[in-house]
Amino acid sequence: MLQDMLENVRRKAPLIHNITNYVTVNDCANILLACGASPIMSDDMGEVEEITSLCAGLNINIGTLNQRTLPAMLAAGKKANALGHPVVLDPVGAGASTLRTASARRLLENIRFTVIRGNISEIRALASGAVSTRGVDADGAYSVTEENLNRAVEEIRAFSRETGAVIAVTGAIDIVTDGERAFCIRNGRPEMSRITGTGCQLSAMTAAYAAANPGQALTAAAAAVCAMGLCGEMAMARMTPLDGNASYRNYIIDAVYHLTPQELERGAKYELR
Repeated sequence: MLQDMLENVRRKAPLIHNITNYVTVNDCANILLACGASPIMSDDMGEVEEITSLCAGLNINIGTLNQRTLPAMLAAGKKANALGHPVVLDPVGAGASTLRTASARRLLENIRFTVIRGNISEIRALASGAVSTRGVDADGAYSVTEENLNRAVEEIRAFSRETGAVIAVTGAIDIVTDGERAFCIRNGRPEMSRITGTGCQLSAMTAAYAAANPGQALTAAAAAVCAMGLCGEMAMARMTPLDGNASYRNYIIDAVYHLTPQELERGAKYELR
């Protein structure tokens, strides 16, 4: 099932339009190339509609949000909706400031998102409109654990039904749901949180998986989440005592590049609820 998602990415090589943050833009481009897709980065209001018309999917990331790019995000998102292209939202730091939270809510009100991917704090901030997180990191006061997993799944299911989007919450245990079925995924390594941009890379890759697998947003998003976590495991296995987080970032990209559909199918650790 999951291997088909990756096979389609490699076969179709979808072009993905990214309006993303300048901290991780290069890593997002490289992860798309590694998984078999192609990236294009454009955030100028003068061309975003034209650029997104050329692409198979759109990835919107508010990591370095500013008043100039928000109108471009809205314009590109509406154009992608009109064309029937999948749109992914990464609400980086939602809840950390009034601007971020209000802007993310405005995007939700004006664009039909195929997938919304974030950590639990960001997703809760979107669902409640509250300002409470400590930046781009998940609030430790509420992380997904084995003890609260059932409650978290129901909370995220409810938000999925509210938005009509697949919700992908990543953390120690990942949850991907369309409001009915939910993948609970246990791939990944805690060291991945020591690298700036693994979440941004995953959102870009999710857009590629969704674009290559129309009508299968839930399975495509789950496959992307499993692939990223599995590649984090594979990258950690090749680390030496002299390697640090910069090497680990590169090893993850290498692992995505070399990942086969069969390895994804065998290595994915998930249960359906």
